[in-house]
Amino acid sequence: MCEPVTEIYPKDQTIELRNKIIGKSCSLFYKSEPLKIVRGEGQYMFDEKGTKYLDCINNVATVGHCHPKVVQAGSKQMGIISTNSRFLHDEMLVCAQNLLKHIPGDSLSVCYFVNSGSEANDLALRLARAHTKQKDIITLDHAYHGHLLSTMEISPYKFNQSSNIDVKKPDYIHVASCPDVYRGKYRDVDYRGCDMAEVYANDVKDIVEKVKKEGRGVAGYIAESLQSCGGQIIYPKGYLQKVYDIVRKAGGVCISDEVQVGFGRAGTHYWSFETQDVVPDILTVAKPMGNGHPVAAVIVTREIAESFAQTGVMYFNTYGGNPVSCAIANAVMNVIEDEKLQENCLVVGDYLKLKTGELMIDFDLIGDVRGLGLFVGIELVKDRKLRTPATEEATFVVDRMKNVHKILVSSDGPDENVIKLKPPMVFNKENADQFLEGFRECLMQLKEIKSVESVTTQMPCSLTITASKIIESREHTVKSI
Repeated sequence: MCEPVTEIYPKDQTIELRNKIIGKSCSLFYKSEPLKIVRGEGQYMFDEKGTKYLDCINNVATVGHCHPKVVQAGSKQMGIISTNSRFLHDEMLVCAQNLLKHIPGDSLSVCYFVNSGSEANDLALRLARAHTKQKDIITLDHAYHGHLLSTMEISPYKFNQSSNIDVKKPDYIHVASCPDVYRGKYRDVDYRGCDMAEVYANDVKDIVEKVKKEGRGVAGYIAESLQSCGGQIIYPKGYLQKVYDIVRKAGGVCISDEVQVGFGRAGTHYWSFETQDVVPDILTVAKPMGNGHPVAAVIVTREIAESFAQTGVMYFNTYGGNPVSCAIANAVMNVIEDEKLQENCLVVGDYLKLKTGELMIDFDLIGDVRGLGLFVGIELVKDRKLRTPATEEATFVVDRMKNVHKILVSSDGPDENVIKLKPPMVFNKENADQFLEGFRECLMQLKEIKSVESVTTQMPCSLTITASKIIESREHTVKSI
C-alpha cells in the first residue's frame, strides 16, 4: 500500500460529477466499477486509497509513469518559455534530429509536429493526397487511426460500431482484410503451405485494380505496423513488402501508423515497420513519444513535403512542436536509449510469451499467444479447433485481474477476446511473473466454472453468476496470492 493522496473530491462525488458534466460518450476503463487513479510511478498506478496496481495496458507511459528525467525536462522548459511554433527554438530541431537518427535510410527526412495520433494521421492523409492528387485510401479491417472525422473514415474499428451517418465509410475508402492468420478471413489452418503474406496482399491488389477500373487512382495505404485494436495482430512475414510494392506501382504512397507501436516497443527494432523490412513514405508517431504529454509528429520524404508546400496552403499548428512538448519528447527518447528499454522489451517480452505459451498445456482456453517485444496478445477461445472467441471469459479475466490481483489488463479485437498487454517499457521479469501468477489463477477459476456447469443437471448458469459463487467460496485462499 502507498500513502493516500489528497483528493479534490471523494470518489463518489468524482463519479457523480463526471456523469453530470463530462460527455457520456467519453469512454472509461472498468465503467461499472471505475478506478480513480491519483498518481503513478514506473509501471505502477495508485488509487485514492493508496492501492497499488501493476499497469499492463498503459502504453502512454512509455518509460514509466512520472519518470524523473521526463518530469524535470518538462518543468524546466515550462519555467523558461512555452510558445507557439512560429518562433525559432532549438528544442524542435533537436527533437526532429532525435527522430530521424533512428529511421533506417535517408528517405524519411522532413518532420511536422502535431499534438496527437489523430492529428498526425489526419495530416498524413492530407500529405498523401497532395502528393498523388488522388483521394482513395486503402485501410485494414478492424483498424483504428483516430477520432477526427477524416481518421474515423479510415477506422473500421469505429465506423463499424456506429449508426451515425457522419462516421460511415465513404466510397473513396477501401477496406482490405486484416492479415490475421489465426482468426482472420484467411486462416493458416486452411492455407497450409501457402504464402499467407501473398494471400492477404492479394486483397490489396484486388482493391487497386477495382479503383483503376472505376477511373480513379490510389492516394495511399495506411496501416499500423502491428495492429493493436484488431487484437494484437502480427502480420505474416513479407506482408508489408508485398503491399507496399503493389501500392507504389499504382502511384500511391505507404503510411505507417506507429502511434502505439513505435519507439522500441517491438524489441528487435526501434520502429515496428522495420520488422517487415520496409520503410514507409509517411510515418506517424505519438503516444509513446510524450510519456503522457500530448505530442506527436509526421515524418515524410522530401518529395512529399515539397508537394504539400506547392499546394500554397500554409500549415500551422498552435501547439505542435512547442518547446515544452519537444523537451519532453527529447527526454523520453534519451531515457529509452540510456536505460536500454528497447532491449528490455525484447528480453522481457520473449520471457512473457514463452511462459504464457507454457500455460497452453494446462488451459485449452488459450488459443494463441503472439507478439513482438512488449506488444503481446493472448487470444482466448472456447474451442481450439473452431477457434470460437471466448469473449465472456476474456471479460472475466480483465475484471478479476483488477479486483483480485490488482493487475490492469484489457481485452480487444473484433470479438473482444484477446487479452492485450502493452505495459510501460520498464516492465520487468518480476512483473511478468506477477502477471502470470494472476492470469493462471483466473484460468483456474474459469476451468472450475466450466467443470461445475458441465455436471449440473439444471440449466447452465451464466458465467458471471456461477463465477461469483465459486469466487465467494474461495476468496480466503485467493487473498493470499
